[in-house]
Amino acid sequence: MTQFDHPVAVMDATCALCSWGARMIHRLDRTGDVRIAPIQSETGAALMREHGLDPLDPDSWLFIEDGVVWRDFDVVIRLGERAGGLGRVCSILRLIPKRLRDWLYARVARNRYTMFGRGDMCALPDPAFRARLLT
Repeated sequence: MTQFDHPVAVMDATCALCSWGARMIHRLDRTGDVRIAPIQSETGAALMREHGLDPLDPDSWLFIEDGVVWRDFDVVIRLGERAGGLGRVCSILRLIPKRLRDWLYARVARNRYTMFGRGDMCALPDPAFRARLLT
């Protein structure tokens, strides 16, 4: 298993919703520790494969911290808890039973381009944000 000295969020860089999520990580992670690995990058694709996911069919978010792996809505919950403050609002997702949460996540993930459009997180001009990206 690949180990990093910092937490890593793996997400689709061409999804507008994921790009928004990456910007929220950048804004809310006051420590500056969380790195973002687009699945289109070598690192992101390798992490997807390592965890049994197809980087060419990116319907899952991953968050890896201290060897622990979270997926899907559990990533949103963990990142919100980690960020603290306003990010803790994400904890409300725990009220939804996990099975339903996973089902909802899968529906949104499968239809994310139709619902939210496409974006390119790697094209964002903010140098501090770009410094978080792993290639």
